[in-house]
Amino acid sequence: MTVLPGQIRQIGYVVTDLDQAIENWLQLGVGPWFVMRSLAQRVTYRGQPCEVTLSLALANSGELQVELIQQEDKTPSIFTEFLATQGGGFHQLAYWSEDFAATMAAVHAAGWPVVWAGGEDVGTRFAYVEPPAGAVPVATVIEIMELNDMTAGMGTFIRDTAANWDGAEPIRVLGG
Repeated sequence: MTVLPGQIRQIGYVVTDLDQAIENWLQLGVGPWFVMRSLAQRVTYRGQPCEVTLSLALANSGELQVELIQQEDKTPSIFTEFLATQGGGFHQLAYWSEDFAATMAAVHAAGWPVVWAGGEDVGTRFAYVEPPAGAVPVATVIEIMELNDMTAGMGTFIRDTAANWDGAEPIRVLGG
C-alpha cells in the first residue's frame, strides 16, 4: 500500500544545459518542448525560505510527462544538492494529487520528510519528499503536485500536442 496518489505522471531531470538536454530528447522523438525561462521560485528548502531562478521544459512521451530543470543561479537548493552529488540526470518521479492536503497528511503520517515545497504564490502547490528511510531508492525525491484546473489543463494540452506532433516547432516558448 502506498501513500502516493494514483499513477506516476511525470519524470524529472536536473540538467546543467537545458538546450542540450532538449536536443537529446528531440533525437529520441520526444517533443515538442514547452520552455519557460528565468522563473523566480520562492519555496521552502529543508525548512528554510529559499528563492531560486529556474528554467523548465516540458514534453510528453505518451501519457508520461518529462520535465527538464535547470537552475540558473548558485543558491543552495534541492537541485544544486543533486548536481553536487550526481552531476545531473534523473531526479524525481511526480504524482499529481486532486486532494493535495490529504496526500500531504498521508505523506507526513508515513514519515516522509518534505525537502522542497511551494507554489502557493502561483496557484499550484507542490512538495518534494524523500522516500522513507530503508526504502529502495527509485528516485532521489518524489514530487507531489496539486492537480487543479490550471495544472490539469496544462497537462492535457502538452499531452495532446505531443500526440499530434508532426515534428514542426520542436521548441515552444511559454510566457515572456
